[in-house]
Amino acid sequence: MGKVSYVLYFVLTSELSNHPDGPLGVLICGHGSRNRLAIREFSELVKTLGRRIPDVPLEYGYLEFANPIISSALDKLNQRSLKRVIAIPAMLFAAGHVKNDIPSVLSNYSSRTGLHIDYGKELGINNLMIGAAGARIKEVIDSSPYISPEETLLVVVGRGSSDPDANSSVSKITRMLVEGFGFGWGETLFSGVTFPLVEPGLRHVIRLGFKRIIVFPYFLFSGVLVSRIREHTQRVSNDYPDIEFLSASYLGNHPLVLATFEERINDVLEGNNSMNCSLCKYRDKLLGFESEVSFVQSSHHHHVEGLVESCQLCQMECTGECQKQIDKPLDTSHIHSHSHHSHDDLHYPYPNKNHPLGPNSLR
Repeated sequence: MGKVSYVLYFVLTSELSNHPDGPLGVLICGHGSRNRLAIREFSELVKTLGRRIPDVPLEYGYLEFANPIISSALDKLNQRSLKRVIAIPAMLFAAGHVKNDIPSVLSNYSSRTGLHIDYGKELGINNLMIGAAGARIKEVIDSSPYISPEETLLVVVGRGSSDPDANSSVSKITRMLVEGFGFGWGETLFSGVTFPLVEPGLRHVIRLGFKRIIVFPYFLFSGVLVSRIREHTQRVSNDYPDIEFLSASYLGNHPLVLATFEERINDVLEGNNSMNCSLCKYRDKLLGFESEVSFVQSSHHHHVEGLVESCQLCQMECTGECQKQIDKPLDTSHIHSHSHHSHDDLHYPYPNKNHPLGPNSLR
């Protein structure tokens, strides 16, 4: 444990345990996944965080596709007669889940039970998260040190969102890493929703002529989307054997990620947990998104809360082979064709959904 984290460890434990309103609880809000490895990684991260802030009631819950759901986790904290709970979204950037879905679940629970819930910031961009990303990239550089940084192109792949502010944050991460390592070039791609997606994006940057391309999925955990990034990268790599492709690991349970969770909890205690609203498409008329100002927000995850449908073989990061071996196709008819790439019935239509380098390129 580093010096800064060591100090914060005692501050958090003391303030959470000896708050004037009585002991405070902490809730970590995750998205959920059908991938068993992703669920295991998330629970292990929360357990590790719990060891760093002992004697503090700590629970976690998911929006969808996994248990416990957020309201069940809140029930456990509420049963301990806590007066206040600090809820931290385990999300990298503030898009729809952070701005709409999680607050809706928390607000409904608070209204129903009277439990006071303080909602914290997403992990966002800070020196800790950039440090964790840099460590993952350095791991693959060290495994193949024969090509200089100047001859290397870094590709950072984000989740992808219909929120331009969240997408632009991934681009900032890319630039910080490119300058930090001194790479020859950097590009930002996405796994879904927006553009450019991984495969068409990689086929464009190939033209720049770099000898090595590092593909870094800026994700917290494994899952379907990370597997898609690996698969699409391999497709392009197979077509260009003279270029070295390196796949960096996702962030995972890195100590600097854990330290950021601690920092976000501390932000709430210090009253310093406001989000960036100057580029929020629901508050101001952003270029291309003018119609979404004051659009009514609500969670769209109620029909998949606690729905557990996991790949039978997903005990490790997916390679796609498991889908070929499953005897019975997954029946998803009862979840109303829920898709991470189409919420037009509940969310405002994404204006760039038909971009040729976006989701259309997958069809």
